[in-house]
Amino acid sequence: MTRLFMTAALAALGACTMSEPPAPVAPDSSDLCKASQFQGLIGQPGTALKDLKLPAGTRIIGPTQAVTQDYRLSRLNFEIGKDGRIAKISCY
Repeated sequence: MTRLFMTAALAALGACTMSEPPAPVAPDSSDLCKASQFQGLIGQPGTALKDLKLPAGTRIIGPTQAVTQDYRLSRLNFEIGKDGRIAKISCY
């Protein structure tokens, strides 16, 4: 009987342990430039961008245009395909 009581007491105490708080979630670094907000423009004519207020530093890159290779996750990039339509929107 004493063993049963001790086992029950230990089981009850084991259930009372404090759990650690959840670790903070790191922000998603793949969308620092907010490219996800513009994904609906893919397939639209590149001229549609002229009427939009885009963040400072945004690049609109033509199909044969040379660009610098410096990598900035906070920079929004619109790539225009050979057909003149928006082909890709991303952060780099």
